[in-house]
Amino acid sequence: MPNLKPIHPLRTLQELCESNYRKLRRLIPGLRQLESGAVAFPNGQPALHVRLLEKAPFTLTLELSYCFDHGPQPLFEPALRLRVYLDAGMVEVLEDAERPPLRIRGPVDRQVLEHKWQMNYFLDKWLDHCLQRGYRFSADDRPEAATANL
Repeated sequence: MPNLKPIHPLRTLQELCESNYRKLRRLIPGLRQLESGAVAFPNGQPALHVRLLEKAPFTLTLELSYCFDHGPQPLFEPALRLRVYLDAGMVEVLEDAERPPLRIRGPVDRQVLEHKWQMNYFLDKWLDHCLQRGYRFSADDRPEAATANL
């Protein structure tokens, strides 16, 4: 990931999380109705999987990942685990497949903010990429009809 350092990391982090929420809503219009998961297959692009891990009244925990099926085992990358705050209109990256989740003990320091900012900046750019490539989940995706052929 790029080593970019925002001037005001907390404010920028909040703005990124709000922007990511708007982009995720464009990618998954039926976000609030998601029950388990779905797959989007734009023409010639890798499959994009969304999986609901946890659902609470005001939050969702999702995994968003491409599925590359070029070997004996499918490869899910980047396998981002996301927390969606429905009431606040924000999305935060909790972890990815490459790095262990942050274990925050005590006050949040600058290093933690920078890590969170970098992860959410990556999500911002990846959501842009997905939207530009034509990925969209239909508003009524269900596990039994979990493909969107665009």
